[in-house]
Amino acid sequence: MSHPLYVAFIWHQHQPLYKSPDSGVSVSSSQKYRLPWVRLHGTKDYLDLILILEKYPKLHQTVNLVPSLILQLEDYIAGTAFDPYLTASLTPAEQLTQQQREFIIQHFFDANHHTLIDPHPRYSELYQQRQEKGQSWCLANWELPDYSDLLAWHNLAWIDPLFWDDPEIATWLKQGRNFSLSDRQRIYSKQREILSRIIPQHRKMQETGQLEVTTTPYTHPILPLLADTNSGQVAVPLMTLPNSRFQWVEDIPRHLQKAWDLYQDRFGQEPRGLWPSEQSVSPEILPYIIKQGFKWICSDEAVLGWTKQHFFHRDGAGNVQEPELLYRPYRLETPAGDLAIVFRDHRLSDLIGFTYGAMSPKQAAADLVGHLQAIAKMQKDHPSEQPWLVTIALDGENCWEFYPEDGKPFLEALYQNLSHEPHLKLVTVSEFIAQFPPTATIHQEQLHSGSWVDGSFTTWIGDPVKNRAWDYLTHARETLANHPEATEENNPAAWEALYAAEGSDWFWWFGEGHSSNQDAIFDQLFREHLFGIYKALNEPIPPYLRQPLEVHEARADHIPEGFIHPVIDGKGDEQDWDKAGRIEIGGARGTMHNSSVVQRLWYGLDHLNFYLRLDFKSGVAPGRDLPADLNLLWFYPNKTMNNSPIPLADVPDIAPVNYLFHHHLEINLLTQSIQFREAAEHFQWHPRFSRAQVGFNTCLEVAVPWADLQVPPDYPLRLTLVLSDEGCFRNYLPENTLIPIDVP
Repeated sequence: MSHPLYVAFIWHQHQPLYKSPDSGVSVSSSQKYRLPWVRLHGTKDYLDLILILEKYPKLHQTVNLVPSLILQLEDYIAGTAFDPYLTASLTPAEQLTQQQREFIIQHFFDANHHTLIDPHPRYSELYQQRQEKGQSWCLANWELPDYSDLLAWHNLAWIDPLFWDDPEIATWLKQGRNFSLSDRQRIYSKQREILSRIIPQHRKMQETGQLEVTTTPYTHPILPLLADTNSGQVAVPLMTLPNSRFQWVEDIPRHLQKAWDLYQDRFGQEPRGLWPSEQSVSPEILPYIIKQGFKWICSDEAVLGWTKQHFFHRDGAGNVQEPELLYRPYRLETPAGDLAIVFRDHRLSDLIGFTYGAMSPKQAAADLVGHLQAIAKMQKDHPSEQPWLVTIALDGENCWEFYPEDGKPFLEALYQNLSHEPHLKLVTVSEFIAQFPPTATIHQEQLHSGSWVDGSFTTWIGDPVKNRAWDYLTHARETLANHPEATEENNPAAWEALYAAEGSDWFWWFGEGHSSNQDAIFDQLFREHLFGIYKALNEPIPPYLRQPLEVHEARADHIPEGFIHPVIDGKGDEQDWDKAGRIEIGGARGTMHNSSVVQRLWYGLDHLNFYLRLDFKSGVAPGRDLPADLNLLWFYPNKTMNNSPIPLADVPDIAPVNYLFHHHLEINLLTQSIQFREAAEHFQWHPRFSRAQVGFNTCLEVAVPWADLQVPPDYPLRLTLVLSDEGCFRNYLPENTLIPIDVP
């Protein structure tokens, strides 16, 4: 029997709990929020996603709404939630304090400027003033209308383009400047109006059958780590664990029950699917999920790979080899009953999350549909009674900031293409499982303990700062356990503070791996939630909770923290490179680079390109202060291929420049022209075509397509940079090492 290829999109909508527990528990009182992202993402990302889908009724999808997100949306809808950004936005410009003015100049451009600021001339004008003249100049020279306009634009720019045809919004966008306090108050009212439509629209589309809404444990905790922090050692046996072992498995049914109850109340039916926070699973948590009544969960292909002891290789086009293992639901078999599980295609999910925003919308949509069509053809080559299900599951809010018009043209092009493709059928997960119950089985004890990040928990535990946070949480949890009289009924504040502190987001930001300009606030919020436990129990506050867990300052050298998509124009846009790896060169230890004209090196990647940036001392000119040529040389560890030495004179016989390399990109810094070569037999170099881009202005930026290097996905490369003049070696960097690169 010939089946279409079934595709399940699952969009995960989540924000951490930004509400400070000090704000009281009365619904009528105003709630103090530390950050504005529930309100801003609420006006930009949650409603438009499903309104666009609604225009294509044949296409069914799944959306996951985290309970803590729903509760925060409801605070804003009720008008009881106030964050510092909102408070400033509703303050008459003449009454802004000096501290507020500094805050506005520093934070009211917290957005991707390419997509949210540059399209609006007045907002872009203010942004360029801050970037080019500095915060001090703005503070000294801006007048009241400048502040009032910035307050308005920060809120307007986050309203999704889908709503721009609203007469009031259209008027504001056309007005551009000279916004009054009354305008800003009306913009805030419009935000609340959009927020108020989110849950009803999800409920309506679930009732018509086009949407399935799922839920997550109450405050998004990592359930396997609540059961036992030692589960971190399943994937990483040598992981350094916290001093105190956290083992509070009884908190798991509490989080599940609270999520279940809230869902039933808001959606008028029982949930079927559960998105485990960060797609984190372990054998220990399954009985609680089954007992609560959930029918299916989702996780990542890395977890399936560990479970099956099978690494999912991909071909040069990025398609999974042995797709029949990944593209099917599995039955998790436990003594408590059974549970279905689907595993997402990590690469397809990441393409939407991190790469397609850098492509034209039509090209990106065609690329995704092309991948699905290729999988559909593979399904025909593997005839079976059981059709395939491709699961694409990802964060449904953060990626759109990098897309033109917040992803609207991409989603419209994608849905248009999918509507006309007879071999592809979009379904909710529950629809598919009801029609095609899983036939493959994974026994409970076989299931790997891990998450979507490398199939491990290293993002949330194992780092010294993360471990210290777990120790703080363990002490607070034990303190609550020593108060059996403090039940959820008679002391809800203690329990709500505990649930908040058990959320995954704080641990994500602690220590190495992830960083943002709000790290200090996340640190503060975590400690405030712990503070709330002791306060509700009338226990003394441990002194360490009054101090940050770590020093929050800009770090020097670090590895990449995520995909990047810089514009290659030689201007070194700070937002474009904020998640790139960084290596300090000038003034580094060692003899070679103490007086280097190269100050620092940045590197990063996405699914399309490898990116490199060099920052120079100001006033540096190639051919005068700097050798005229930069050579990029790629080394492929443990791979059998033709390799050749660096094709320059006077290369010293020291590692790593005495290695043999396979690819060589020579960039003339005077003309920005390139020559690309590949090593051949007998230590020869043969010219090859390259689509590499070079930009040299205030810095040097380079993008090298993976297609030039012709390497398979998930492959490790190493890179060194050599400066040369007239074919003679002059210098190399970084000193005594190679830049590590992993093809995505």
